[in-house]
Amino acid sequence: MKDHIIGEDYELWDIVTDGSLTTMKINAEGEEVPKTRTDCTADDLRKWEKNAKAKKWLVCGLGPDEYSIIQSCTTAKEIWDTLQVAHEEIPQVKSSRGTLLYSQYENFTMKEGETIQEIYTRFTTLTNELKSLERVILKEDKAKKILTRVLLVSWERKITAIQESKNIATLRLDELIGNFTAYELRR
Repeated sequence: MKDHIIGEDYELWDIVTDGSLTTMKINAEGEEVPKTRTDCTADDLRKWEKNAKAKKWLVCGLGPDEYSIIQSCTTAKEIWDTLQVAHEEIPQVKSSRGTLLYSQYENFTMKEGETIQEIYTRFTTLTNELKSLERVILKEDKAKKILTRVLLVSWERKITAIQESKNIATLRLDELIGNFTAYELRR
């Protein structure tokens, strides 16, 4: 989501996370109250427009159940905060989820009858989820993991051939998967 919003307009993400929409005025009693449309300056209107764009990006990807949760929200930040709570992205849950996913990464192995493409899809999904929780796995570590600890014993000859012919320290994951896929098709 973040990448899509930033791709549209970098400033929109700040509005989602910081809520920089404040357009206030001092009323006759000396209290700070939100401005009405007629009181707004051109800069205020630009902020409102940015908020509307950010809200559009957040709302467009929601299903009916999620939409009903955020329906009464008036700002992009309010929508974002509500969605985070709804999806339990509070720090404790995020940390526990990261620990669980990292454990799955550490114990990741090929399943009997699984193809290289299926492994790659499962592995990429897992590492992307870890990345979204700010637990990044280095590219070279991903390739090493697949090469040394994931595949079944029946792949040992191919693994040995790759280890002897390639520089494992610089081997890219997509190159490794392509090599295994080509071998799998010949089997």
